[in-house]
Amino acid sequence: MRHLLDPFDFSVEELDDLLHLGQAIAADPAKYAHVCDGKVLATLFYEPSTRTRLSFTSAMMHLGGNVLGFSSANASSASKGETVADTIRVVSGYADIAAMRHPLEGAPMRAAMFSRIPVINAGDGGHQHPTQTLTDLMTILSRRGRLDHLRVGFCGDLKYGRTVHSLMHALSRYEGIEFVLISPEELRVPRHLIDSVVVPNNIPCTEVTSLEDAMPSLDILYMTRIQRERFADKLEYERLKNSYILDAEKMKLGKADMAVLHPLPRVNEITLDVDNDPRAAYFEQTQNGLYMRMALIMTLLGLAPTGPLADKPLAFLQGAEKYPDDPCQFRNCITRTEEGLIPLYVRSESGELRCAYCEHSKK
Repeated sequence: MRHLLDPFDFSVEELDDLLHLGQAIAADPAKYAHVCDGKVLATLFYEPSTRTRLSFTSAMMHLGGNVLGFSSANASSASKGETVADTIRVVSGYADIAAMRHPLEGAPMRAAMFSRIPVINAGDGGHQHPTQTLTDLMTILSRRGRLDHLRVGFCGDLKYGRTVHSLMHALSRYEGIEFVLISPEELRVPRHLIDSVVVPNNIPCTEVTSLEDAMPSLDILYMTRIQRERFADKLEYERLKNSYILDAEKMKLGKADMAVLHPLPRVNEITLDVDNDPRAAYFEQTQNGLYMRMALIMTLLGLAPTGPLADKPLAFLQGAEKYPDDPCQFRNCITRTEEGLIPLYVRSESGELRCAYCEHSKK
């Protein structure tokens, strides 16, 4: 059995197979209308979502399957204090596959440790969002015809933006990738991501504060909103929320074949006049999300044309060391609330210990 918790859970070859399947589904969706007849997807969404939850539901229905689940923690037994581990044990008896979104980082990893069915990470706090990454990769491939030798700019909330973190992870495995990180000082990419992704892969990476200066050289511009729900200090959010606004005038600075992506929802970081620019790819991106989630469900259930995936142990547990009396200090980590969870740490190449669930440094 396999899960998708992190972009690295799939090899490059498996990822390529998944992307090709997504493209095949996009070309002829009706061909796959009964692939999952009799199968059930559980959508376990502990925080609000529109695109991700609906696209998972739509994906399973387009494959002929059924869906059950909840759309907020208040609509589940989590409101009564049930642990993630107990919830997934129960749901494993009701469904064939589960998609989990949770505000605490590492919650889907915790679920996978106890699940009898494949678990898909549909977003955990500010940590990872691998299915959005699949969507992004399909969109980039569609627009540029390749996933290598690209200069990719990420703009906005790079500190809490889990879609940014996941896409950086995924793109780091392709040759000739360059990153331009555009953000205010307060919302820079976490240091652990630079240390674990950029440095080991020798990826050229520039951190800047000016969108206008960065745009002329970009092949891909990945815009993000400043996420109010991730800020403990609401005054800080108000101060930073309008840091970057992409409009038709700024678009004149970009290449003719640049593609603008955005995981949505947007607030005001992309003005409406950009929507009519042929380089705006974000609504195409949401449509690709349906096809890639259909491809992912088929693949994890062993129903893809390439056959079942080879079994593989949980990657985040490899080399993990137990520290029972030393819990992770990151306030948004699953280790802070989940009863019975033993803190686990993984040693980086530099020797630094990082939480296996949220990847933050051990204090």
